[in-house]
Amino acid sequence: MTQQNPKDWKTYDQFAYGIDTNRLPATDALSGSSHAITFDDGRRLDLSFGTGKVTWSDGSASGEDRVEVLEVAENTFFIEIIFAGRPKEAETVILNTKTGRALSIYSIVRDKEQSVGEPQVAQVFRSGTTGLATSETRAPAESRDLIGLRAHFTYSPNHVYEHTYLSSQRYAWQCLVGVQRGHGDVDLTTTYKFDDDQYIFTLREFTIAVASSFFYNFKDMRSTGKFLGIAGDGRIQNSPAGAFIRKASTTYYLPGQEPV
Repeated sequence: MTQQNPKDWKTYDQFAYGIDTNRLPATDALSGSSHAITFDDGRRLDLSFGTGKVTWSDGSASGEDRVEVLEVAENTFFIEIIFAGRPKEAETVILNTKTGRALSIYSIVRDKEQSVGEPQVAQVFRSGTTGLATSETRAPAESRDLIGLRAHFTYSPNHVYEHTYLSSQRYAWQCLVGVQRGHGDVDLTTTYKFDDDQYIFTLREFTIAVASSFFYNFKDMRSTGKFLGIAGDGRIQNSPAGAFIRKASTTYYLPGQEPV
C-alpha cells in the first residue's frame, strides 16, 4: 500500500521558493586557496577554489564543479559543492580556515526501494581537520546541546517556522507563516557542535524526499543552509536557504528523565 501525503501537503519546490531571502551573501574569500581535509575515517578531500567553482580530488576520483561559499562566522565557511555529474548527491563542507576544523555532510537521494521505512534522502557525516589543526583543535562532534530549545526561524516575510528540538534524534517543526501554514511533522535529525555558539543542524524528512544541512551561529542569530530533495515534477533540486533565529523558550529535564 502506497503511503499518501496529508491533504494539501506542499511539495519541496513549493515551500522552498523564496526561502533564501534572508540568507547570507556568497563570498569569493576562498578563491585562489587550496585546502586538504583528512577525515576521521581516513578519507582525504582536496579542494582548490576558483570563482564560483572548485577543483576537487577524492581518492581516485577528481573533477571540477560549481561551488557556493558563504562566510557564516569569523574564518568559518559554509561550502556547498554541486556535482554536475551526480545530481542526486551533494556535499556540504563546514571549514574553519584558521583552526583547520572541518565537517562534511554528504547528502544522497536514494531510490524508494533503498529507503523503506527511512527518509529517502540520506546523509553521511565525517569530522576532520586540515594541516593547520593542532592537538588542541577540538574536532566537531555530535551534540545534545539543542535538546529542549524552541526557536523561530524567519527565512523571508513568507517563511516563518517553529522548531522544537525533542531529542538527539528528532525535532518537531510547524509553519507559522507561509504556504505550509498549519502543517508540521517530526523528523530525524543529527546535530554537531562546531565551536562555541556554532552548531550544524541537519534533518531528514519522512513525508517528502528532502534533507537539509544548516549552520547555526547563535552569536549572530543567523542560520545558513540548503535543502536537497525531489521537486513535485520529479526533478532533483538543491535549494539555498537562510534565516534569522529567535529563541522562544527552553525546556529543562530532571536528572534521569532526559530524552535519548
